Amino acid sequence: MPPLWQQCCGSASGGDNGGVKRVRTATTAGPVGGGAAGANLGALRSHNTALVLGLLRDAGAEGISRLELAERTGLTPQAVSKITARLRAQGLAAEAGRRASTGGKPRTVLRLVPEAGHAVGVHLDRDELRVVLVDLDGSVVGERRGELDLGAGAEAVLGAVCGAVRGVVGGLGAGADARVGPGAEAGAGRGGDGTSAGGGGLAGVGSLLGVGVALPGPLDHARGVLHRVTGFPEWDGFPLRDALAERLGVPVVVDKDTNAAALGLAVGGEEGAAGRSFAYLHLGTGLGAGLVIDGSVHRGARTGAGEFGHQVVQLDGPLCGCGNRGCVEVLCLGAAARGEVAEAARVLGVAAGNLVGLLDIDVVLLGGRTVAGAPETYVSGVGEVLGARARREGTGGDAVPVRLAPRGERIVAEGAAQLLLAPLFGRGDD
Repeated sequence: MPPLWQQCCGSASGGDNGGVKRVRTATTAGPVGGGAAGANLGALRSHNTALVLGLLRDAGAEGISRLELAERTGLTPQAVSKITARLRAQGLAAEAGRRASTGGKPRTVLRLVPEAGHAVGVHLDRDELRVVLVDLDGSVVGERRGELDLGAGAEAVLGAVCGAVRGVVGGLGAGADARVGPGAEAGAGRGGDGTSAGGGGLAGVGSLLGVGVALPGPLDHARGVLHRVTGFPEWDGFPLRDALAERLGVPVVVDKDTNAAALGLAVGGEEGAAGRSFAYLHLGTGLGAGLVIDGSVHRGARTGAGEFGHQVVQLDGPLCGCGNRGCVEVLCLGAAARGEVAEAARVLGVAAGNLVGLLDIDVVLLGGRTVAGAPETYVSGVGEVLGARARREGTGGDAVPVRLAPRGERIVAEGAAQLLLAPLFGRGDD
């Protein structure tokens, strides 16, 4: 049987299923005259399968009957039977017992098999690498992390990423949490093995859907190409997606760290996030925003949305790594470095207020390692600024709530894995 990513995502030459894409070397033209493109049979089948898989996952261990699947999807019972039979043959679904019926024989209920599929999420930060392996439920079953120097050069960084990915995938089924330190494969530029093209691909790992990589922007999500990462201009134009896909032999998706985290929050059923409009503000080695509008990640036409940290709020302020002066990022991180956490929170709150006023979002979620150092101060500080703004505007409603995002420092890596998982369940977007 072919690997799971080929069953779910099409052939290695670029087939799609549910939005997960293999590396492409050409684009497909739209319909003549610019009209709406019709869905082919394969795409329609993929969409229906994603709907069923999503309901199976939502049902949890209790499962759901075929009749309920038909009612909730609008598909015919025959279509649901064909889809579930295929999912059972692939090992993605299994019987979960029987449920009493209002008439006739008891209904067989089906459940998702979480361990039947996995995705890798990579958080590639300026000074750290974190890699997680998650199952179809999104539960972390393996992790590696260690120091990284993003300025060590492409060969060293790619070698570190590939080594850590192979290491965490090698533990499939073991559920072990392996941590990587300097001197091991995640020590790029700090004594790591630096292997690049060697080591073998992962195409033979049957349950692996692929690898999602999240890192600071700006970048082109659609093509997987980096732009001028703040502080590391040498990465400008580097085709990260294609380079990693060639070395690993499985589908790779690349996105900004903030977008990945926002996607994970949007599809994870987190209180105050699922199905709503919110901003995830990530203050770590840099500052950015992930924007979710009506339940979908808003990336913009060029993946440029959410460059939150580089809005200028002080015209004669300190020089930022982006070349401007008085950016929110340099002011926040500067205050935090001086130990002036309350001031950093106030500046972040002013910028968050600008964002709330522009987009009228439902909630602001905070995360990142700098926030994790003093979470209560940042949540209360940003909340106070937004509250004062709401009172001045006299809109009559409560201030936009400010909350700490869940999942701690894993939030970006877990969100990166959702770049592969969410489309499988009909929850992703391109």
